[in-house]
Amino acid sequence: MIDKTTGERLKAKSHAQHGFTLLELIVVLVVVVLGFSVIGLNLSSGSDSTEIKAAARDMASALRYARGQALMTREETTVAVDLSSKNYTVSGKSKRYKIPETIDITVVTAQTELSGEGTANIRFFADGSSTGGRVTLERGNVSWQIDINWLTGQIELENQ
Repeated sequence: MIDKTTGERLKAKSHAQHGFTLLELIVVLVVVVLGFSVIGLNLSSGSDSTEIKAAARDMASALRYARGQALMTREETTVAVDLSSKNYTVSGKSKRYKIPETIDITVVTAQTELSGEGTANIRFFADGSSTGGRVTLERGNVSWQIDINWLTGQIELENQ
């Protein structure tokens, strides 16, 4: 056959050149499945650090909220951390915030804010200052530290 517009001879295509073989499709599917499984493994291995980071951010947010409440209402506000049951509350709110069981928590605060029942308080005063302290959340080799400045009440969150 000859193409009328270009004058070139056209080659007839064989039936085998029109598609993929079953073997080629299976190889491509295996490669795609392996790729997705590697991505899934990488995402699940990062969930440990993601969970502790989220818990640290939540606690820092609760501490900032408590400081803001103390400044707005001109009344002392506390964040009470129950070390035995791994939860914390903000005074004036009935909700208990849970820290995952796999995360270890330590609190350093003023001696007067420690109770014999495993509860430690971080207290914020009407002028924005606080009793100060440090909250550390740890899981394995991942650690987040929340520092509370006693003079300014500022909350700083950092990865250790």
